[in-house]
Amino acid sequence: MTDVATWFELGTAAAGAGGLRIAKYRAPRVYWSAVGLPVTWGRFTWSYRDTMDVCGLTVQPSGFRAFVKRNLSHGTVRPVPPKVRRVHPTSTGLRVTLRLPAGLEPADIAASTERLRHAWGVHSVTVRETKPGYVELRMTGYDVLSRVTMPRKAQPHSLVVPVALREDGTVFERDYRKAPHALTLGANGSGKSMYQRNLIKGLAQLPVALVGIDCKRGVEQSRYAPRLSALATDRDSAGSLVDVLVGEMEERFDLLALYGVSDVWELPEKVRPVPLVVLIDEVAELFLVMSKKDEPARDHMVTQLVRLGQMARATGIFLEACGQRFGSDLGKGATALRAQLTGRVVHRVNDKQTAEMGLGDIAPDAVVSVTGIRADRPGVAVAGDASGYWSRIRTPEITPVQAAAVCREFAHLTPELPFLAPFRPVDRMGIPPMPATPPQVQPVGE
Repeated sequence: MTDVATWFELGTAAAGAGGLRIAKYRAPRVYWSAVGLPVTWGRFTWSYRDTMDVCGLTVQPSGFRAFVKRNLSHGTVRPVPPKVRRVHPTSTGLRVTLRLPAGLEPADIAASTERLRHAWGVHSVTVRETKPGYVELRMTGYDVLSRVTMPRKAQPHSLVVPVALREDGTVFERDYRKAPHALTLGANGSGKSMYQRNLIKGLAQLPVALVGIDCKRGVEQSRYAPRLSALATDRDSAGSLVDVLVGEMEERFDLLALYGVSDVWELPEKVRPVPLVVLIDEVAELFLVMSKKDEPARDHMVTQLVRLGQMARATGIFLEACGQRFGSDLGKGATALRAQLTGRVVHRVNDKQTAEMGLGDIAPDAVVSVTGIRADRPGVAVAGDASGYWSRIRTPEITPVQAAAVCREFAHLTPELPFLAPFRPVDRMGIPPMPATPPQVQPVGE
């Protein structure tokens, strides 16, 4: 009987060890919560002071503190590390709020994140300043970007679309109120289209009008026709559509002036126009021309796009530009337009210059991270904004069929806008394709 009990105990222990090993790779959140979190928390607690000391993240104590320690406590005067104010465990890691002593700044902590990562045995450590004198260490216990699973609570709301997951386990959201215009870059197969599909899937569930510009004859965006209020499939129709959008912007400015406000969100809800999100699939196609005779039309359209980028935010019109490469080499107006695109997301690129085009002017230190994205991890990107903050993200996998199904499900949210009626696409499920060029619309101001 004793032998049976012993073998049972050994079998149970082996099964438990095997289950934990499987969970480490198949269910990393479960493994982290059960094993990784207690071990890391204990390691952090016991080694915090020594780790900060050897990493050079301590300062000499004040004269009063040194006097008290030496004469009243009869203790040894040691350098002072940042004070731990709060430790908050999460399903992906550990967050620690630190109060910085005089003489340290957030950049000092950020410069030592690699050493802290190895000292505490975690996958990554990032630093975020929460308020003056306080920083938050975000430790991630495992590679959350290996298999992206979005939290259930991450749902679109109020012009905020959860698009991807950051490497620290938090959700990356596309907030059109904070960053009205954005630029997404990436080479073929980098996951740029996956990012756009996730964005369209989220936008389709919001009460907004979606306007597509896809100069590849609509092969990317035509499948989302049930949810699009307008679609331009070549350069000529794109130019006409942009003129109409500028005209709508000017009418909305007249409405703002009438009510004496400076922003569309200050208008009464009953007269507030519906927000417009303009999705440009390949922005470089709007700049490239084949002959000299096409240059005036190109320059006019680019000027109109720059006007939208400069002023359309206040009227509730937002730009979302995607492309493989975007910079001054495209021609006149490219740099001016890029300067208006606050949000930046750069996937794997074929050359360093493209990474510098996307992030070099707002977060120069992020360029190195872009060039290190592996080809076997599509969807991984670096997201930055005008504040200089950047982070690695990865979008969850979604097929075009799934995104199109969401667009059909929420087709009833598509607003009827008379000024976009000539550009309204037709659902191509069993319907012959539309003509390449929609009815001509007289450009505004001519």
